[in-house]
Amino acid sequence: MKLHLRAVAAAAAALLALPGAGVRAHDDDHRGGHHGHHGDWRVRELSTMRYDGVGDDLLTAGVGKTGLLFTSPAPTVSSPATAAELRRLAIVTNYRAIVDTSANGGFGSLYGPNVDNDGVAGPGEGKIAGTETIAYLDDGSGRENVTVMVQVPASFDVNAPCIVTATSSGSRGVYGAIGSSGEWGLKHGCAVAYTDKGTGNGVHDLQNDTVNLIDGRRADATTAGKASNFTARLTAAELAAFNAATPNRFAVKHAHSQRNPEKDWGRHTLQAVEFAFWLLNAKGADVLPEGANLRRPITKQRTLVIASSVSNGAGAALAAAEQDDEGLIDGVAVSEPNITLAPGRPGTIQRGSLPPYTAGSRPLFDYFSYGNLLQPCAALSAGAAGSPFGYTGATAAVAALRCDVLARDGLVTGATTDERAADALAKLRAFGYEPESDVLQASMWLFATPAIAVTYGNTYGRFSVRDHLCGFSFGTVDATGAAAPASAVQLAQLASIFATGNGVPPSGPIQIVYNDSVGGAKNHTASVSPSTGTFDFAYDGAACLRRLWTGGDANAWRVKHGIGAVQQRADLNRKPTIIVHGRSDTLIPTNFTSRPYVLRNAQVEGRRSRLSYIEVTNGQHFDAFLPFAGFDTRYIPLHVYYVRAMDAMWAHLKHGAALPPSQVVRTTPRGGTPGAAPAITAAHVPAISASPLPGDQIVVSGSTMTLPD
Repeated sequence: MKLHLRAVAAAAAALLALPGAGVRAHDDDHRGGHHGHHGDWRVRELSTMRYDGVGDDLLTAGVGKTGLLFTSPAPTVSSPATAAELRRLAIVTNYRAIVDTSANGGFGSLYGPNVDNDGVAGPGEGKIAGTETIAYLDDGSGRENVTVMVQVPASFDVNAPCIVTATSSGSRGVYGAIGSSGEWGLKHGCAVAYTDKGTGNGVHDLQNDTVNLIDGRRADATTAGKASNFTARLTAAELAAFNAATPNRFAVKHAHSQRNPEKDWGRHTLQAVEFAFWLLNAKGADVLPEGANLRRPITKQRTLVIASSVSNGAGAALAAAEQDDEGLIDGVAVSEPNITLAPGRPGTIQRGSLPPYTAGSRPLFDYFSYGNLLQPCAALSAGAAGSPFGYTGATAAVAALRCDVLARDGLVTGATTDERAADALAKLRAFGYEPESDVLQASMWLFATPAIAVTYGNTYGRFSVRDHLCGFSFGTVDATGAAAPASAVQLAQLASIFATGNGVPPSGPIQIVYNDSVGGAKNHTASVSPSTGTFDFAYDGAACLRRLWTGGDANAWRVKHGIGAVQQRADLNRKPTIIVHGRSDTLIPTNFTSRPYVLRNAQVEGRRSRLSYIEVTNGQHFDAFLPFAGFDTRYIPLHVYYVRAMDAMWAHLKHGAALPPSQVVRTTPRGGTPGAAPAITAAHVPAISASPLPGDQIVVSGSTMTLPD
């Protein structure tokens, strides 16, 4: 049976006859094909569960606000873990990965499950009853297997339906947006349409030939077949040869699916909305609140749909809005989006007295491959003194060797480490990083930059795990950093990778291994480059990754072609939109993403544009880092402003309230002693203004965006 959303009313009765999962049932054989305006898709591995909001629930998996606290222990799992245990661990892990769940940071007082829609904190645990349906959407090959999920809270009103998208941030699994748009949507009685956007937490253990199923349990790859979240495209002979040559390695879906899923993130987000409409109509009583009577189909004409999420999920929401030529989405509210523009007039971004930035939107791989080279050296500069997770001892010594080889290759200047480090930081500034990024270069490289450079180089070029792009692979290592078989502890970690992994190694027991290290394959942080004979954080591999953007060989052209497929136009089809971004964001810097996107949108849509841009001082990318020393004293939770942007969009769509003008919101850090900052108060995070002062306004005029310091 084919389904098109324009025909949903006429098709609803027939859809009710489709075979599918009932409450607490699994339907692994469902093969209904559906046609939406955004491509054909098939529903597989469909299952629905109902949660009572007491022992278990949609938002917290039964642990409540208390169980989500930063200081609370993570849920435990059995051996082998059950699907329910993995779900609980996944929800807690993913919530904590997006939100600062420390009490002093605002959790439980300014935001959190117990804080109501008016911002009032209550004494409860914030559990939410309802149904949760999870499935694969696939093109029939079993290779795509995009995980989608729809949560329908008990407060869902069939007479005033609403849907909020919750595309996963980063490369996380389907619960990746549970703490952001998931929580907001559930609290407002909306069905929440989640998707892992084809990245997810698919991990193929090549040595033991095991994979993840949709519920996180691990299974033999052959037995799993098309039910696998991800299985590397290797014949039996190729797998055997690979394991003989490079044992104890892993293929990871985002890096090695050979599909460049980012080009489809907007489509996947729209398909999640289509799936939500299909589910609400086709399954009726199975997924709606108990006692709800669906007298008429839930159609787009009478359903409010907000596209939302943060980071990669935010970029996916913007892409979905651009591609939404069927009018599914009514409004967009996102935070710190990973978004890249197609080539065009870059324009000028003028922030206060700083030098103008004119390089325009930079592709993610451009700035990550560049930062991957310079950040370790820049972290040693005086300008980065006092950095959270700053380099000392042996790490600083290796970073100094990175400075040396950068000088050898003419990438930095200076006769001493101090001079070279200062020049590296200056070059990052000249590249477009904000001054507020200086103290975060160390932590970004330590926790994110190499992982993203390796993963995205692979995915953009659609490389196979067999290609070992630039000498890198993913594997387990021993205490010395050498590639080695997984220990018992590492195997136990792998069993829970669905719940604890981030989809971009290092993740769980899986590390970035530099195969070409002198003396044998090692963790890239412990590697010796062949060209230098020294420990330098696998410089040769990092330089190879950079050449995939600056060079002109076949591999570079593959990567550039993949990047071209993910670039957007900034035409939001006149949809009301709010973008929030932290000025101190060093992972997804504003100069490369939100600022040029807003500028291009003004050029493309002109007077029709309904886009508001809110830039927040002292906001950086990882709220989950805020409990740690140096982050706690310097930065505020950007999540507060994400929630306020969603509230503003809701007020606009439901009640006709005006959108806030584009502006800089000036926050106040908590200060105090690193690691023991005082509790945050509402005074630290002032409201988004309906009438910002002239000195806070962000103005676009022609090809120039002007922002105040």
